[in-house]
Amino acid sequence: MNRPIPVSGIGERPLIKRISDIFNTGCNPDILIGSGTDDCAVIDISDEDCMVITTDMLHRKTDFPPQMNPWQIGWMSAAVNFSDVASMGARPVGFLSAMGFSKDTDLSFVEDICKGMDDCARFCGTSVIGGDIDTHDELTITGTALGRVQKSELLTRKGARVGDKVCVTGLAGSAGAALHAIENDIDIPDSLLNKLLTPIPRVNEAMKLAKSGAVTCMMDTSDGLAMSLHDLADLNEVGFRIDEASLPIQKEVSEFVTSDPGSLTELALYTGGDFELLFTVSSCMLEAAQSACYLNVIGEVVAREVGIGLMCRNGENLTINRKGYLQLGD
Repeated sequence: MNRPIPVSGIGERPLIKRISDIFNTGCNPDILIGSGTDDCAVIDISDEDCMVITTDMLHRKTDFPPQMNPWQIGWMSAAVNFSDVASMGARPVGFLSAMGFSKDTDLSFVEDICKGMDDCARFCGTSVIGGDIDTHDELTITGTALGRVQKSELLTRKGARVGDKVCVTGLAGSAGAALHAIENDIDIPDSLLNKLLTPIPRVNEAMKLAKSGAVTCMMDTSDGLAMSLHDLADLNEVGFRIDEASLPIQKEVSEFVTSDPGSLTELALYTGGDFELLFTVSSCMLEAAQSACYLNVIGEVVAREVGIGLMCRNGENLTINRKGYLQLGD
């Protein structure tokens, strides 16, 4: 008799792999990319275009810090999904949300969540088009975002080649630094706090990058930069050499973490919640990518046997470990 295996004992990514193996046994020719292999599923809808679809579930206790107001809860619930749509280079075309509230939830609280959700959808150029409401012991919001992209511009996690440049939009570690400050009652400016409470989906940047033709693979960094690098390395059978001095760290983070410079690198690599884009670019197309949006080049793609390493400011080479934000006990 097999002993029961708790989901907390297997971890998020292995569980996703096991479930995806069950779901991917079908043979629907309209499904171009199925469950578990990318940020979104991809559906064939015409000769030129495809649709990308993603869903994410968020909970009061684990995903919404106490400092987050209801408008920010709504914004976050939409933003995490639109970030996945962005990572495929797609244009958002709709958002659905299933929300569970306790029976005594104040009506104004629900309305403010919906306003934040709607504002995020509008920011991304689309609308909330439906969903479901039910009672639940804990505030739970499941969002589903839809996007559309030309097949020739679809970006996926696969395609990195040795010699490509490794790039990110925005900054690394800001959300993690803000969460650390909240948990330790450290006063920080709103410019840093908002990186955690009101993340910006990089939809516009992603669509421009997709049109540039410069990107060879892309995903978002919601689980942290290091975890995302390992995901791309496994899928593409490559390694990465990352330059510590090139990691883009927000000025306010540097001011707030002054005693240990190594902590800045830890925050940049191993904390999640930034919802930036991590992507690789052909060296000969770097200028095209830079013309598409603001980006930071943080390293390059190397051979698989080299591994995933960090070139430190002091000349030392360190291994970037597989760790970051994970659920289900990892």
